[in-house]
Amino acid sequence: MLRVVVESAKALPKKRVGTPDPVTSVIFKDEKKKTKSIDSDLNPVWNEVLEFDLKGTPLDAGSFIDVIVKDYETIGRDKFIGSTKISLRDLASGQVRSLPSKNVPLVDESGQNIGGTINLVIGYDPPPNATPNPNDPDAGDSTMDAGGGDGGEEGDETQTDGGPSGSAGGLSPAAQGGLLRRRLAKSQNRHRLVNKPQDFQIRVRIIQARQLAGNNIKPVVKVNVCGQTHRTRIRRGNNPFFDEMFFYNVNMLPSDLFDKNISIRVYDSYSLRADSLMGEFKLDVGYVYDESAHCVMRKWLLLNDPDDSSTGAKGYLKVSLFVVGAGDEPPVEKREYNDDQDDIESNLLLPAGLTLRWATLSLKVFRAEDIPQMDDAFVQTMREFFGGDENKKNLVDPFLEARFAGKKLCTQIIEKNANPEWNQVLHLQVKFPSMCESVKLTVFDWDRLTGNDAIGTTYLNLATIASSGGEIEEEHAGNGEMTSYEAKSGESEVGFLPVFGPCFVNLYGSPREFSGLPDPYEDLNIGKGEGVAFRGRILVELSTKLEGKEDKAVDSIHSDDILVSQKYQRRRKYCLCAVFHSASMIREPGEPIQFEVSIGNYGNKLDTTCKPLASTTQFSCAVFDGNHYYYLPWANTKPVVVVTSFWEDISHRLDTVNIILYIAHRLQSNLEAFKIAILAKIPDNQLVEVWLKLLTQLIEDLESFPTPELEGSANLTSLDIQVKKLRDSALTAMKNGARRMKEEAMEIRETLSDIESWADKLKMLAEEPQNSMPDIIIWMLRGEKRVAYSRIPAHQILYSTYSEQACGRHCGKTQTIFLKYPMDKDKGLKVPVVIRANMWLGLSAHEKKFNSFSEGTFSVFAELYENQAQVFGNWGTTGLVGRHKYSDVTGKLKLKQEYFMPPSGWEWEADWLIDPEKALLTEADAGHTEFMDEVFQNEARYPGREWKPASEPYTDVNGEKSRNPAEFELPSGWMWEDAWTVDENRAVDDEGWEYGVTIPPHDKPLSWVPTEKVYHVHRRRRLVRERKRAALTAGAPAEKPDQGDPEGWEFSSLIGWKFHRNERSSDTFRRRRWRRKMGPEDRLGASAIFQLEGALGVDTEEKEKDSKVDASKLFGANTPTVSCSFDRSYMYHLRVYIYQARNMTSMDKDSFSDPYAHVSFLHVSKTTEKLRSTLNPTWDQTLIFSDVEIYGDPQNVVQCPPDVVVEFYDQDQVGKDEMLGRTVCVPMVKLVPGMDQKPRLLWHPITNKGQRAGEALLAAELILKDKSSEADLPLAPPKRAENIYMVPQGIRPVVQLTALEILAWGLRNMKSYQMASVTSPSLVVECGGQRVESAVIKNMKKSPNFPSSVLFIKVLLPKDEMYTPPIVLKVIDHRPFGRKPVVGQCTIGSLEEFRCDPNIITAEGAMSSKMSLMKASTRKHLSINMGENRPLLEAQLEEKEKETVDWWSKFYASTGDEERCEPYIKKGYDTLKVYECELEEVPEFRGLTDFCSTFKLLRGKNENGDDDPTVVGELKGSFKMYPLSDDPGVTAPIRQFRELPDSGPQECLVRLYVVQAIDLQPKDNNGRCDPYMKITLGKNTIDDRDHYLPNTIDPVFGRMFEMTCFLPQDKDLKICVYDYDLLSRDEKVGETVIDLENRFLSRYNSYCGLPQTYCTSGINQWRDQLKPSQILENLARLKGLSKPRTEDNGNSLTFNGKDYTLAQFENNKEVHQYLAPSSRLSRRESFRCGWMSSPKSIGIPGPPFDITPRKPKRYFLRAVIWNTTDVTLDETSITGEHMSDIYVKGWMPGMEDDKQKTDVHYRSLDGDGNFNWRFVFAFEYLPAEQLCLVSQKENFWSLDKTEFRIPPKIIVQIWDNDKFSLDDYLGTVELDLRDLVPPAKTPQKCSLEMMDDQDIGHPRKPENAKSLFAQKSVQGWWPCSIEQDGKKVLGGKVEMTLEIVPEADADERPAAKGRDEPNMNPKLDPPKRPETSFFWFTNPCKTMKFIIWRRFRCLFIGLLILIIVILFLAILLYSLPNYISMKIVKPYA
Repeated sequence: MLRVVVESAKALPKKRVGTPDPVTSVIFKDEKKKTKSIDSDLNPVWNEVLEFDLKGTPLDAGSFIDVIVKDYETIGRDKFIGSTKISLRDLASGQVRSLPSKNVPLVDESGQNIGGTINLVIGYDPPPNATPNPNDPDAGDSTMDAGGGDGGEEGDETQTDGGPSGSAGGLSPAAQGGLLRRRLAKSQNRHRLVNKPQDFQIRVRIIQARQLAGNNIKPVVKVNVCGQTHRTRIRRGNNPFFDEMFFYNVNMLPSDLFDKNISIRVYDSYSLRADSLMGEFKLDVGYVYDESAHCVMRKWLLLNDPDDSSTGAKGYLKVSLFVVGAGDEPPVEKREYNDDQDDIESNLLLPAGLTLRWATLSLKVFRAEDIPQMDDAFVQTMREFFGGDENKKNLVDPFLEARFAGKKLCTQIIEKNANPEWNQVLHLQVKFPSMCESVKLTVFDWDRLTGNDAIGTTYLNLATIASSGGEIEEEHAGNGEMTSYEAKSGESEVGFLPVFGPCFVNLYGSPREFSGLPDPYEDLNIGKGEGVAFRGRILVELSTKLEGKEDKAVDSIHSDDILVSQKYQRRRKYCLCAVFHSASMIREPGEPIQFEVSIGNYGNKLDTTCKPLASTTQFSCAVFDGNHYYYLPWANTKPVVVVTSFWEDISHRLDTVNIILYIAHRLQSNLEAFKIAILAKIPDNQLVEVWLKLLTQLIEDLESFPTPELEGSANLTSLDIQVKKLRDSALTAMKNGARRMKEEAMEIRETLSDIESWADKLKMLAEEPQNSMPDIIIWMLRGEKRVAYSRIPAHQILYSTYSEQACGRHCGKTQTIFLKYPMDKDKGLKVPVVIRANMWLGLSAHEKKFNSFSEGTFSVFAELYENQAQVFGNWGTTGLVGRHKYSDVTGKLKLKQEYFMPPSGWEWEADWLIDPEKALLTEADAGHTEFMDEVFQNEARYPGREWKPASEPYTDVNGEKSRNPAEFELPSGWMWEDAWTVDENRAVDDEGWEYGVTIPPHDKPLSWVPTEKVYHVHRRRRLVRERKRAALTAGAPAEKPDQGDPEGWEFSSLIGWKFHRNERSSDTFRRRRWRRKMGPEDRLGASAIFQLEGALGVDTEEKEKDSKVDASKLFGANTPTVSCSFDRSYMYHLRVYIYQARNMTSMDKDSFSDPYAHVSFLHVSKTTEKLRSTLNPTWDQTLIFSDVEIYGDPQNVVQCPPDVVVEFYDQDQVGKDEMLGRTVCVPMVKLVPGMDQKPRLLWHPITNKGQRAGEALLAAELILKDKSSEADLPLAPPKRAENIYMVPQGIRPVVQLTALEILAWGLRNMKSYQMASVTSPSLVVECGGQRVESAVIKNMKKSPNFPSSVLFIKVLLPKDEMYTPPIVLKVIDHRPFGRKPVVGQCTIGSLEEFRCDPNIITAEGAMSSKMSLMKASTRKHLSINMGENRPLLEAQLEEKEKETVDWWSKFYASTGDEERCEPYIKKGYDTLKVYECELEEVPEFRGLTDFCSTFKLLRGKNENGDDDPTVVGELKGSFKMYPLSDDPGVTAPIRQFRELPDSGPQECLVRLYVVQAIDLQPKDNNGRCDPYMKITLGKNTIDDRDHYLPNTIDPVFGRMFEMTCFLPQDKDLKICVYDYDLLSRDEKVGETVIDLENRFLSRYNSYCGLPQTYCTSGINQWRDQLKPSQILENLARLKGLSKPRTEDNGNSLTFNGKDYTLAQFENNKEVHQYLAPSSRLSRRESFRCGWMSSPKSIGIPGPPFDITPRKPKRYFLRAVIWNTTDVTLDETSITGEHMSDIYVKGWMPGMEDDKQKTDVHYRSLDGDGNFNWRFVFAFEYLPAEQLCLVSQKENFWSLDKTEFRIPPKIIVQIWDNDKFSLDDYLGTVELDLRDLVPPAKTPQKCSLEMMDDQDIGHPRKPENAKSLFAQKSVQGWWPCSIEQDGKKVLGGKVEMTLEIVPEADADERPAAKGRDEPNMNPKLDPPKRPETSFFWFTNPCKTMKFIIWRRFRCLFIGLLILIIVILFLAILLYSLPNYISMKIVKPYA
C-alpha cells in the first residue's frame, strides 16, 4: 500500500482575475487520485490521505509520483497551476517507510519555478515478500526533480533549550529518521553474532575520483583497515578511474571489529619525495555492517583535509564497502549505465538527509575522584624510611585522553593526586554528523619511564546524547497496518546536537588493589570486557558548536563555568542495605567465604579512603548439599551488609528509566505469552484474547505511568530536557500505534514483529546517558582473595517516592544473582556461586521507608576471638606464635574488649558473652548421608632394622597428628557400616603399606612407592571405616545438632581456618568467640542500621608501638557485624518435571552424549537418571524435594520465587563429566496445596559459554506444606523404577497414533570411520521411542542407494507440535566380527514440514520426475541433419547478424544490461532467466528437494577437541507424517511414497558453461590473481590451466566443458578456481560443489534449457532431446489424461478438454525467420526452465552454445592540433616582452606510454600557436560496453599484460617549452569520447562555461550527450583550464579535429603521426607561423633581425650617427691644430 498525505501548499501564484481554488491530483502508474478543492486560497491546507493499492508488487527503484496542482473550475477543465515529480527510490530501497517531502518547489509546463511549494508525506507498506535491493546505488537518498528541498537548510538555526549556546541546536528532522532506528537495527543485526573471535572479510572497492584539487596531479588511494594498508595504482588527472578492490581478512571479536576505522586517503604521488595528502575519509566498520546487506554500494565520499577544518571538499571518491562474515552471501554489485554521470550530491555517503558540516565538540573536563593507586610505593617507602609522611592514596599521576573520529586530545598531567582538578576544555574539530559513534574517554596514569597505564575507560555514545529528530517518523516502520499518517508538526521535532552534562561519568575496570605484579585484568581498563570494580569517576560536560573554529585545541575553563559546575556536585547521603538469604552452588569447600558489597569506593574493604562500614558478611565455611554442590549454612541468621554513601541526586533520571523499564517488562512478559500461544497453535478466539490483553495493558501503562516532570529537579542539564522530549514523543507515538493496531489489524500473527520492535525500542529509550550513580558490586572473597563478582545497576534497587513504578524492579525484593568470574574465558560455563539477596537503596532522607521492606529482626554485634594454644598438655597463651590473645576472626588484628566503643547513635545493650560461630565449624561429614572415616598408621625404622611404630603412630593424609582408630566415636544419628579395614585399592603392597624416604629438612617422606627397598625408613597404610546416616523412625524426635564444647571453644590441629566443635587428641589450638550486642539510642525499626559507620576500635597501644601496620589491614577488619534473624521458617515441597531435551551438543566421539540433568534449588540438589548415546534425551522424570526450608514471608516467595537451576552434563566413563549447558526455570508457587492450577511444560533454552546449546522441556512447582498433614500434597507421580518418578498425567503431553513414512534413497560422501571406509551401511530411524532399520547397502561404491527405499513406523507423538520429539537418523556400518559402529547421525528438529493429508495426492506425492517419464517414453532414433541447404543470401544475413547478436547479447539482455545488447532486444528474441543465487536457494524450486532432501550426517567432537561436530556424509531421503485412527478396524490410508524411479545408476552427459566470476579473492601481491578453472566430476578432471586470465579478480571465462558421468556415484560436480603461478604452486582461490543428483531427480530439472519459443535454427535453436509435442504427450500420460490432438496443420490443439490455437499465444509477437509453426503450441503447456545434465537414455542432446567472450575492436583516434589561442604568456624575454614557447601534449588515459607532442611554436607573443600536427592513438574498444580495453605490463618484470577497462578519453595539455629548466604547465582539457562536449566554432565563443556540464551535481542534458563513435569526426575549439588559488581559470584554447577510424578504414585512409608520410586524410601543410617564431640559439641571424633590430633599431641608428659625429669631431680635433698652423705658417704660400 502506498499512502500520500497531501498536507498543504504555500505561495501559489494569483490569477489575473480573483484567487484560485486549488485542488491536488497525485498520479502513480496511470492511477490518479484527487483531493477536495479549497476555495480562494493561495496557501491551502488539505491534510488528506490518498491511497494506492500496489496489488502485492513492491516498488522498484525507478518509481515516482506526479503531483499536479490545478485551479478547480465548476464548468470546463481545471486550469494548471504547477507540478512536481517525486522519486520513491528511498521507499523502494526499504531503508525508510515514510518520506516527508517538505517545501517541494512547483514548476510550470516549461520547467520554470513558479515560486510556490507543496508539503507531502509519502508512506509505504511493502508486501510481505518484498526484499530491499542493496544494489540500488542511490538507495537511501531522496531526490526531487523539481529542485528538491535542501534538507540541510533548517539546521542552520540552532534553537537551544536553556542550555549553553549551540549546545543542543535542533537539526532539521532528517527525511529518513535517524539514530534510534539505526541503533535498533544495529542491535538486532549485531545481536545475531556470537561475541567470539571469528572470521570477517572487509572488501573495499575504489571505483573513481572526481574534482580532486591540484594541477597535473598523480593521485593514488591508500586504504587502511585493522592495521593493513593497500594502495591503488598511480593514475593521472583530476578525475581518475581506479576500479580496484582490496580484501582484508581478519579474525577478531565482532565488538572489537565494529569499533575499528576504515581510513581512505588520497595522496598526490611523487617519485622522489613523500606523497602529499590531498584528502581523507574515515568511518567505522560497524557503520557498514549496520547498513542493509552489510554493504555500502557505489557511494561517493566527500574528501576533506584532516588537519584544516576550514577548507571545504577536497574532491569526491566513489567506493563500495562490504563486511562479509562467515556464511554471509556478499551482494552482487551492479554497475549502472549512467554511473559516470550520476549526481554526487544525491549519492553522498552521509547519515540520511543531513549535510556534513564542521562542528566543534567542546569537552569540558572539570575533575576526577577516587582514582586508585597505580604506582609502586617504593619511593614512598624510602621517604617514610627517612621520616617522611605516609600518603599512599595519591600514588597516581592522572591525565585524561579523549578520542573521537581518529582525533585525540589530552589534558595536562597532575602528579600525585587521586582527586585531580584539570578544569580544561578539549576542542575536537569534526565533520558532523559523524560516522563514528562514540567519544572515548580514558584516564591514564602517567609514567616517566614505562608506558602510561590505563586507569579506566568510558564512552559517550553519540546515539544517546544526540538525535537527528527523525526517530519518531519511523515509529511504525516495519508494520503493515500502520504507516505514520499524520503529518509531523514543527513542535514535535526532537532533534538536537551532541550535548552532555555537566555530569559525572563512572569508570570501571580491574580490581582497585595495587600490586607491583602485572595486572591480569588490565584489558578491562581499556574498555575490553565488563569492568569488575569501580575505578573512579570524572566530571565532564560536552557541547557542540556548528561552524566556527577554536584557536586552541586545549584551553582552560572559564571560572564562571567552574562555579556553574559546583551546583552539579551537590551530594546527598544514600543508604544501601543487602540481606543475604542464601549462597549455594559453590563448587568446592576451600577457605571460608565472605561477601563484600560496595557502591563506588564506599564499602570496598581494601580501600582506606572511606569510613569503615559494615560492608562485608561474616566468614562462613561451605557445607555439602548431599549431592553435588556446597552451600553456606546460614540457617535462620542471615548476614546483612550496610553501606552509606554520598552521590548526586539524579532521581528524576532514574525514575524515568524505571518507569519505562516497568512498562517494557510487562510488555515483554505479555509478549512471551503471545509467542507461546502462537507456538502452541491455540484457537484464534483465545489468541485474540491474549493479543488484546497485551495491547490494552500496553496502552493503559503508557497512559497511566507518565515520566516525571523535570521542573524543580536538581542537577538538571540541557540533555535531560532534550531526552525527555524525545522519550515523550516516542511513547506517544507508540501509544497511538498500539491504538491503531488494535482497531485496524487484520492478521494478528503478523503484528508480532511490530510488538517486538516496540519492546526493543522501550529498552533503548530506557538507556540513561547521564547516569552518575555507580553500579553496586558484590564480591565473593575466599579468605583474602577476590574470586567472583556481580555488577548490579543502582536504578534496579533504588527506592523512589515518585511512584511505585519508579522504584527499581528489585528494590526491597529478593532476587537471584549468578556471580561471574572476572574476565571469564569460559563465558559462564561454571557458576562460582548463586546468591539470593534482598537489596534496598534509597536517600538517607527516606530511610524510614526501609522498615516496610525489611523482614526478620536485625541485630548488631561487636565481636572478638579469644585464642589459646596447648603446650605440654596445658591450654594457655604461651604457645601462640604470631597470634594475639584477643584478635579478630582472621587472627591478624589485636583487639581488647575494653577498647571497643559503639558508633555514635548506638549503645551497648548487653555485656560480653561467649557465642560460638556455627557457620565456621566445618565437620567433614556435614551434608553427607554416607561418610568414610580415615586414618594413616605409620611405622619407621633405621635402614636394615625392624619396623616399629613411628613417633606419631596415627596421622591424617598430610602427616599431621590424628586419633587412634579406637578413639573414633560414632556421632549420634549415624551407624557403622563396617569395621576398620586396610585400604588396598591404591598403589600399595599386599598388606596395604606404602614406603618412603625422609629427606631433610622434612621429617616425612614427600613421595611414596608400593615396593619395599632396603633404604626405606618410613612406611604407612590407610585404615578406613564407613558409616551411614541412620534413617529417622516415624515419630522420633528430630536429632538435635551437637552443641560442641560447653565453654564455647572450637578446636583445630593447626592455626588456620579448619575448626571443629569437639576436642580431639591431635588438637593444638583453640579459640572462642565473644560478642556484645548493640542497640540504637533513639531509633526504632530496621532503618537504624544505617547509622553504623566507623570501626569499633583496635588496640591503640599496639598501633603506636608499630606504626608500620598496613592501614588496609586495619580498615574494615573490625566493623560491627549485622545479621537478620527469622523466628520462623516455612517448609516447602518442590517438584521439578523434566520431560525431555533436544538438539544438545555431542561431547563423545561417537556423535552422541550420555546426558543427565542436575537440578539445584537453594541448598538442595538432585540428579536425573543417566541416558546413553542420545542428543535428544527423554527423561520423563519428576524430581521431588520433599522438605525445603525457606525463611521469610511466603507472599514474598510468590512474588520472587527462587530459581530452579538445571545443569546438563555428559557422563564419561573416564575422566570428569563435561558440562552440556545450563537453563533456569522459575517454579510456580502454590500457597494452598490443593490449588487446581498445574504448571505447564515449556521449552527453556540451554546455554553453554554464552551460546545456545539446545532446549529443555521443563516445569516446576513449589508447594507450601501445611504443618498439619502431608495428605493435601498432590498425589505422588507413577514410578518407572525404584525412586524414579515419571511426569504425571495432566502435565505430560497428550499423544496420538501417527504414521511415519521414510523414503531412504541413499547415502553420499561417507567419510571413513576409525581408519576404515564405510562399506555396508544401514539406516536406523528413531522417533518417539520407536525404531526401524533399513536394508543394508551391499556395496557403497557400486550403488550407494538403499535396495528397498521405503520404511514405515507407527509411533505415539504429541498432538501439540510444540512438544513433538525430533527424528533421529543413525547410520550403522556392518563390519566383520559383528561390530556395528554408528558412523554418522542427524537430528531433524521440526517435523511440521513433513506433515501431510494422506487422502490428497499431489504431484509431489506421485513423485513425478522426468525419470519416470523416461521409463515410459518410447525410444526413437534421432538423426540430426547437419547439411548446409539454405540459400546464400540467408546465410549471409545470418553471418551479419552474428556480429550484433551473439550468446552474450542474450546473456546481457537477461541480466538487464541493455546497453550491451540493444540489437538483440529490438529483435524481441528470448531471454534467459538468470538467478542471483544458487538454484537451491530459489524459493519456487524448494531447494530442488521435492523428490528427496539432503540431510547432513554429523559425528561428535572433532579429533582436536573442537566443539563443532564434523559433517561425515549425507543422507538422501524424505519423510511423510499423518495421523492414524486408534480404531484398528479403520483401513489405513494409501501410502505416500510410490511410483519411485529406478534407483540404479544412470549415464548422463553434463555440459558446464562457465560464464564469469565476480570478486575473486586476490592471491598475488599486486592485489589481483590469474584465475583458471579446474572441473572435477567423479574420476574425470578437466584442468584449464592453459587458458588462464592474467591479473584480474572479475574474469569473464566464457568456457564450455562437456563430460559424461554415472549418477548417483558421480553426483558432485566440483568447480574450482585456481590462481596460476609460474614458479610456485598454483593456489586455490575457491571452489563450489553442485549436486547433480538433486537437479536430476527434481521435477524442476531441465536438460538443455527449454527456450520460450520453438526455433529450428539460430541462437535460440530447440536443443532438448524431446520435441515439445512429445513432452506434452508424456505429461498427459503421467497425469492420466488423453493424448493431445493437433488439427489445422498444427495451428490448433486439444488438450485436457480445452482447445488452444496458435493465434492465442502469438498475436502480439513478431514471428521471425527461425520460428517453426509445428510444435510451437505444445511447449506452452510443458515449459520448465533451468540447466542440467542430460540422461543418455533418451537420446543425444542438441549442439552446445558458443559462449566465447567478445573480442574488442581496434580503433584509431586521430586528433589534429591546428591552432591555439589565448594561451597564458608565461615567460618574459630578455627584451621584456611577454611570450611563450608553446607546444601541445596529448594522450589517452591508461595509455600514458603513448604520449605524443607537437613541435614547439617558439616565441608566441599573443598566445597564438600554429601546429598542423596529427596525434594518432590506437586503442582496443568494446562497443557493447563502451569501454577501452587496455592491456599492458604493470612492471618490466611482469609476465603477463594486465587488462583494464577504462572509459575512452583524451587529455590534451598545453605546455611552455624551456631549454634549461623544467617545462611550465599552462592548461589541460579532458574529453570523454562517449560524451563529447561540443566544441565552439570560433575562439571567441570558446569559454570555460562549456565544460561546466562535466561538473558534479549537474546531470548532463541528453541533447549534449554526443558520442564521437557515432559522429565519427568533429572539429572546433575547446578551452584548457588551470587551477589558481583553488579556482579554475582559462589557460588557453585549442583548435582540434577529433576523428575515430575503425581498423578496416585505417588501411584505406592512412595517416601518420605529426606530418610524417603518409601525410593525408587530411594532408597537413607546415604551419604558417610568423617569422618571429624561431629558437634564438639556433638562428643567430634571425635573432639579430627580429629581436635586436626590430626592438633597438632607433638606438642602433642613433649610435651610428653618434659614432660618425664623434669620429668626425675626433678627426676634426686631430687635424685642426695642423690645419691652423698650416694656415698661419702657409708653407706653400
